[in-house]
Amino acid sequence: MKELVVIGASGHGKVVADIALLNGYDEIVFLDDNPAIKTLGDFEVVGTSSEIPKFVEAGADFFVAIGNSDIRRRIMDELELAGACVPVLIHPSAVVAYDAAIGTGSVVMAKAVVSEGVTVGKGCIVNTGAVVSVDSKVADFAHVSVGAVVGSQCNICAGDWIGIGAKVTDEVSVCPGVVAGAGALLDENVNEAGVYVRKMFKKSN
Repeated sequence: MKELVVIGASGHGKVVADIALLNGYDEIVFLDDNPAIKTLGDFEVVGTSSEIPKFVEAGADFFVAIGNSDIRRRIMDELELAGACVPVLIHPSAVVAYDAAIGTGSVVMAKAVVSEGVTVGKGCIVNTGAVVSVDSKVADFAHVSVGAVVGSQCNICAGDWIGIGAKVTDEVSVCPGVVAGAGALLDENVNEAGVYVRKMFKKSN
């Protein structure tokens, strides 16, 4: 029996659980620090993150299904210190090139494309239908959202969030601390942290 403990009982967690089932896990439970949450769909929420050591001792695998990159990083660090096994989860319909490198605790969702020479760090989300093109780098805990496109030879820094349908054109580097809003176009290097919407360098208030 393969058991996976998913941390974060949310919609994102539901998607992660579905991918885990498709990756051969036959028992999935959730931990969430909101004690009011007892179930998530068909899955049981068996406790809070304080239960991590018990499940590590029992030999379960873990996955952090939390959208906030800072929280995801903190819990991943805790799991690493505890010696937990944190897999990579890839939906069977995703296309991942033979030489792409994907770090522990990252998820590649349905219909996503991770092209040749791409490096995806640990704790990343490559969401449904997202594309990361040839020789690009997506650093730890970054999120490439639903339908977003990262062109070839791009550099997305740790914790960056490329929003739904956003596009990063070829050879663009995005500095840390950037959120590209839904539909944004980043067609030049981004050298200042902030939220970018619709057009390059148009910041939200």
